[in-house]
Amino acid sequence: MRITPGDLLRVDGCASVQFGGKRALTLRVVAVLLDRPTFDGWIWLAGYVLDAKGLATDRRELFVQLAGLYRLAVAAAPAPCAPRRRPTVRANS
Repeated sequence: MRITPGDLLRVDGCASVQFGGKRALTLRVVAVLLDRPTFDGWIWLAGYVLDAKGLATDRRELFVQLAGLYRLAVAAAPAPCAPRRRPTVRANS
């Protein structure tokens, strides 16, 4: 699997023991840190931890096994709301 900025990943115990059980997280990747030393099959990632609503709660740098990462499907962004207009008040003529 090739990881690129913008990917949405599930990081759990398969990626590293520190993310097992309740410590699993969802990560929006902002950078793949290729300048850091690693072992074969491991990778450094920088990104934002997302909560259940998809909002960023923390920025993290993770050292994980590439084979243990799961790419999540990206939900379509909600359509923007139409601007609300105030009623026009007309002066009596």
